[in-house]
Amino acid sequence: MCGIIGAVAKEDTVKVLLDGLSRLEYRGYDSAGLAVLQGDGAIGQRRAVGKIVNLRRCIDQQPLQGRTGIAHTRWATHGVPSEANAHPHISHGKIAIVHNGIIENHRALREQLQRQGYQFSSETDSEVIAHLIHYELKKHPDTLEAVRAAISQLQGAYAVAVLNNDEPGRIIVARHGSPLVIGIGDDEHFIASDVSALIAVTRQFMFLEDGDIADLSRQAVSIIDRSGHPAQRAIKHSSVTAGSIDRGGYRHYMLKEIFEQPTAVAETLEGRITDQRVLPEAFGVGATALFARVRRVRIIACGTSHHAGMVARYWIEALAGLPCVVEVASEFRYRKPVVEPDTLIVTVSQSGETADTISALKEARRLGYSDALAICNVPESTLVREANLCLMTRAGPEIGVASTKAFTTQLTALLLLTIALGRQHGMSSDTEQRLVRQLQSLPRRIEDVLTLDPAIAALAQQFGDKQHALFLGRGSHYPIALEGALKLKEISYIHAEAYPAGELKHGPLALIDADMPVIAVAPNNDLLEKLRSNLQEVRARGGSLLVFADETVEVDPDPAIQRLDMAAVDEEIAPIVHTVPLQLLAYHVAVLKGTDVDQPRNLAKSVTVE
Repeated sequence: MCGIIGAVAKEDTVKVLLDGLSRLEYRGYDSAGLAVLQGDGAIGQRRAVGKIVNLRRCIDQQPLQGRTGIAHTRWATHGVPSEANAHPHISHGKIAIVHNGIIENHRALREQLQRQGYQFSSETDSEVIAHLIHYELKKHPDTLEAVRAAISQLQGAYAVAVLNNDEPGRIIVARHGSPLVIGIGDDEHFIASDVSALIAVTRQFMFLEDGDIADLSRQAVSIIDRSGHPAQRAIKHSSVTAGSIDRGGYRHYMLKEIFEQPTAVAETLEGRITDQRVLPEAFGVGATALFARVRRVRIIACGTSHHAGMVARYWIEALAGLPCVVEVASEFRYRKPVVEPDTLIVTVSQSGETADTISALKEARRLGYSDALAICNVPESTLVREANLCLMTRAGPEIGVASTKAFTTQLTALLLLTIALGRQHGMSSDTEQRLVRQLQSLPRRIEDVLTLDPAIAALAQQFGDKQHALFLGRGSHYPIALEGALKLKEISYIHAEAYPAGELKHGPLALIDADMPVIAVAPNNDLLEKLRSNLQEVRARGGSLLVFADETVEVDPDPAIQRLDMAAVDEEIAPIVHTVPLQLLAYHVAVLKGTDVDQPRNLAKSVTVE
């Protein structure tokens, strides 16, 4: 959730650190800070609450320089957003640290350190790390050994970077459960939470594994694994470019990413389908044999990715003929599920670093589930490494906190999976070819919807004074209604709920009045007549309706029903296509409300803590 960047460089690092923090803003944060080793050996620290522009202003007023430095954006978990709680944390002017994650035993460590005379200036769990390393330095004079001794006492998740003011040109880093990458430069090295922070200074990266500790200088990087043995990590070239994480001519990243969806979906499909079939090799070595022995599917995910899994359940059961359950990762990891043989675990995550999803996959492994497929957007992520099969969505960097192209590419990937499973379980070649043709048409179908943007912006005007909204869908469009409600609440702060339309009469009708707009998605499928009845239930109680409908769908004329026609699409891909107008609606309502669209309050892009 937070962001880390650090450098041991040939020149002053302050600009590199600040620019890197700016590229990490999408992760979500409430304060920022940096620390550098200055020429006189002192640790120079600057911290500020709020946006990085406030930190820049602070440094403009109180400049500092140094060739070795670490920086951080904080998302509050322990303690309110404040300068004192912002990172870096410093112990006795000697040790400076930045930390992502949560230290679960911080209270016991704090009490232990206080008994040793350490005084705390923050409410954070992270400050204990700085004092603990300082304490261990008294027994282990080498900083790396002191860091090893300190982190061996930590319980929880962490990515931590450490400076010692006696050792300019050196950073020690460690990771357990939170991502950390090393950037390889020319006579300089960098660290960051993800590659986007460093793409302006290097394209070569090492990805640390859980339990790794790395020792960085300008000239070298050495790594030891969790057992204390020297380790080698491959250097990989990143395909991310600086241009791919810029807004271009768009007002917000979210709008840019909505309009990137035709290209992103095409990338998801590239090389995975022919004119006749889905290529099982796209899922990894041994996928065909694995899919043949699968008898049931369990999808585990969080948030938007969970909604994608809910749609996939309809596909997998109807098209592949396999039972499928969909789990919220944070719930799965703490209950005691019945382990059924020949179950394929499918984990879905944009970042591949979602803490609950990773922990759920590890718990599934512990319980005895042997087959796992990860659907993810980040090839080097922890989730991908933990699974024995993977399908990359290839959505490209998604900066806006509210997920858009990640969702539609996840849905596309899940439909590919459905077809691949179906072929092994009785799906006819005619059905497979029909579904492949639908997938091939998908980028064009999304482009058609994007032409409705001006009309949707006009419809958004009616939400300017609204505080509540209700979304309705039936069948595979119920999860799409859930996703539409989530998008609206995430970025406009309007309270929004979603229900299966057939559930209206079981309670939600009590909410209906003229001040609560109802948004419905109306594809032309076998549930259409049922949905029509549900819409009439709303009208009979004075509610106003906004209906996104296939152009072939007939809706009774009514001045309280506003309708936006969409081109008719095939039933299986309709949930993907019908997602897009709901994204646009949420976006334009948020702009109208004047909220921070790309960085909504209290939220983070990559949820790397529990």
